[in-house]
Amino acid sequence: MAESKNIIEIKSLYKSYKRGNQVIPVLQDISFNIKEGEFLALMGPSGSGKSTLLNLIAGIDKPDSGSIVVQGLDITSLDERTLSNWRAENVGFIFQFYNLIPVLTAFENVELPLLLMNLSKKERSEHVEMALSIVGLYDRKEHYPSQLSGGQQQRVAIARAIVTDPTIIVADEPTGDLDKKSAEDVLNLMTQLNEKFGKTIVMVTHDLRAAKHAKTMKYLDKGFLINGSTEIFI
Repeated sequence: MAESKNIIEIKSLYKSYKRGNQVIPVLQDISFNIKEGEFLALMGPSGSGKSTLLNLIAGIDKPDSGSIVVQGLDITSLDERTLSNWRAENVGFIFQFYNLIPVLTAFENVELPLLLMNLSKKERSEHVEMALSIVGLYDRKEHYPSQLSGGQQQRVAIARAIVTDPTIIVADEPTGDLDKKSAEDVLNLMTQLNEKFGKTIVMVTHDLRAAKHAKTMKYLDKGFLINGSTEIFI
């Protein structure tokens, strides 16, 4: 079987923030590649820079220097409008606290990313229903977030993340607000998205049990990528 090609190439990445007159380094000389169809867990203590790195990969933020090339495109060189369009088409987001809109149904929450695309109402409906079916919540499509459990809300958020058929899925502590069983259900779903549908997933987590659902792990500490931090779990 042919080896998977790199879908993301990160080279000499630096990122810092200013606090008054002080410059706080967050990421320092980060370089690594992510293969197509990978499920990568980014781990490290609080303040290690893992969420910052995830935001850079997703095109939410820009580095001070270095490059992030996704499918041959250097996203660090894009202007804000082009980058915003790129995100809408290529990145699916899963957050710790779901980020669902309370006054919208599950269907309407999942449909939101599609409103930025040139699709008919019928096409949007078909995409939403398929995404909700994949996460096992088609029968709850008319329910509001307050009518769903935490695990169900996160599955709606996952449906929203995959509804545009994104190039990559980024997840920031996706099980951090869930009980053990709900967390396991969500992680199993993410594993299914990776193995059955071939989705490339980059997940930030502090939980080793969650990280073990990934195929590989990278460990950050004080802004540095620790040598030998990639461990094959499966």
